[in-house]
Amino acid sequence: MRRDLFLPSREGEGRLLLLIDAFSRKKVGLEGRTKLAKLDFLIRYPNYFQRALALRGVQDFSVTTGGERESIENRMVRYRYGPWDPAYFSLLGSLIGRGLVAQVPAKAGIAYRTTERGKALAEVMAANDAWQEIAGRTRLLKKHFDLTGTTLKSFIYKHFPEVVAASWGEKL
Repeated sequence: MRRDLFLPSREGEGRLLLLIDAFSRKKVGLEGRTKLAKLDFLIRYPNYFQRALALRGVQDFSVTTGGERESIENRMVRYRYGPWDPAYFSLLGSLIGRGLVAQVPAKAGIAYRTTERGKALAEVMAANDAWQEIAGRTRLLKKHFDLTGTTLKSFIYKHFPEVVAASWGEKL
């Protein structure tokens, strides 16, 4: 695997910041990397997100835009528990190191929550035309997919067999 796949991108950092902010509450954040990865999968692959919303009974909402299916900045790979991005550790490290995200204790491990500085930046980003689509998806995820990481993993395994059938390390 190429080493540059592990480098954080500004697009990836922005997407994760918006995602973590959508799930951040006063004392709780987005719980665990499994949940983060599965939610990020739905953001990055709008065709799967559209299918997932339909499966959850959400009607008349389109999350697919233009040629977005072909423009994902870095494709996720199939890993042990489903879709994964090898850059997560770098992305999270960058956000934490710059004081935008903090790790907080959770019921079963660690959660990620935006700091005041991260929340302020996420609000500015969400108001920017370039990030409105992603910000909208994060709000939909919060509303319809605020489930545990294990539940999200099971949902993907059950409803997206083509993702599960991919070989470990295969790009999705």
